[in-house]
Amino acid sequence: MPRVEPLIRCEGLAKRYEVGGGTVHALRDVDVTIMPGEFVAVMGPSGSGKSTFMNLVGCLDVPSGGRYWLAGEPVDAMDRDALAAVRNRRIGFVFQQFNLLPRTSAADNVELPLLYAGVARPQRRERALRRLAQVGLADRADHVPAQLSGGQQQRVAIARALVNDPSLILADEPTGALDSRTSVEVMALLQALNRDGITVVVVTHEADVAAFASRIVTFRDGRIVRDTPNAARDAASALAALAAEPG
Repeated sequence: MPRVEPLIRCEGLAKRYEVGGGTVHALRDVDVTIMPGEFVAVMGPSGSGKSTFMNLVGCLDVPSGGRYWLAGEPVDAMDRDALAAVRNRRIGFVFQQFNLLPRTSAADNVELPLLYAGVARPQRRERALRRLAQVGLADRADHVPAQLSGGQQQRVAIARALVNDPSLILADEPTGALDSRTSVEVMALLQALNRDGITVVVVTHEADVAAFASRIVTFRDGRIVRDTPNAARDAASALAALAAEPG
């Protein structure tokens, strides 16, 4: 049986900032491995390093020290153009504030990563409509964000994250702008995508959101202080099923 390689592997990962003549250690000597198909919640208080970790894992920033491999590629030493290419090829992002273009239809918003990748318009539209259908918004393709609820806007953002067929979804506080019921629906959608084989990493400070993950990694003062399986996941799945029921 072939050996499965980690999707994310960090060894001694560090990030330092020079601020006011001093050095701030945002991330210190982080070792972590995430295998394909995992659903991991990254938790910690403000300033713990969890957002810095996401930026490095998402190839949005470069480490000050240590090594990082994404799907076996050593990305810690890549230049900005190479990092952008890796992001577009391997990673889909979901953010708290949706980041949709306000005067652009749902379908056109979903198409954006394909536009940057140089995909022809007919293929862009076909793939965008397929992903919108996957998140339950086939009948909202022509709606602009103002015509959609918060939960629907986040579903558009998830469809956009999926349109390049990434192996990894990184979600940064994906329910922060949503009410409780809609939050459960969005997390249930991420959980369903994970069951389909996509690796999901969610950065959150909410235990109710982390409950959907199969593993919780907790940061404090730039270090990992806990990395444990999540025993509450079955209860979260039951809650998601309840929220999906009509009425």
